[in-house]
Amino acid sequence: MFTGLIETVGSVISIRPEGDVWRLDVSAPKISAELSIGDSVCVSGACNTVVRRDADSFSVEMMEETRKRTRLGSLKPGARVNLERAMKLDARLDGHLVAGHVDGLAELTKIEAQPRTRKYYFKAPAEILSGIVEKGSVCLDGVSLTVIDAASGFFSVGVIPTTLADTTLAELKIGDSVNVETDMIGKYVLKFLNEKFSGNDKSEMKNSLTWDKLVEYGWA
Repeated sequence: MFTGLIETVGSVISIRPEGDVWRLDVSAPKISAELSIGDSVCVSGACNTVVRRDADSFSVEMMEETRKRTRLGSLKPGARVNLERAMKLDARLDGHLVAGHVDGLAELTKIEAQPRTRKYYFKAPAEILSGIVEKGSVCLDGVSLTVIDAASGFFSVGVIPTTLADTTLAELKIGDSVNVETDMIGKYVLKFLNEKFSGNDKSEMKNSLTWDKLVEYGWA
């Protein structure tokens, strides 16, 4: 479990296939020495297990599902990645609950740049947009952000100066994709309501249940 508050930015050393897994080596001097084999690390939004570490770098293994669903499979040596170690249960829960289970990708379509902040607009598939609600939380490339707009076909977020300075979000350009994880609690609410009220026609209910209706029903 993570919070979406980035500890450090690492850089990809290499990514290569090893049988039916892909090995990703990451340079991260700030946290590598404190990692242990088997620890969970969120790499730009995707939870991975540490299989090797030294004082300056660590390695994780990814299944093909992770490569296909996230943008990690397209990373090249030198690419920068947001990193967060698993949260501690005795610490404050800043950000929001993040599982590190990426739902899919969103594409950056517009940037509104202010002197110190930016507003990013993204388009995404309907199944991702159905889990995004105005003023709710969303995790983009591992970063916990508050949704500004949640409309048909797109959503937007605002990024403050500290986040721009301490993560890779400042590097985004029009057309870039980001890993998206929608709100965990919202997913369970949607599943519960779909199963409880769908009756025999589950597909019809699943397609008709939206965040606007959840708000109307008092769930959000």
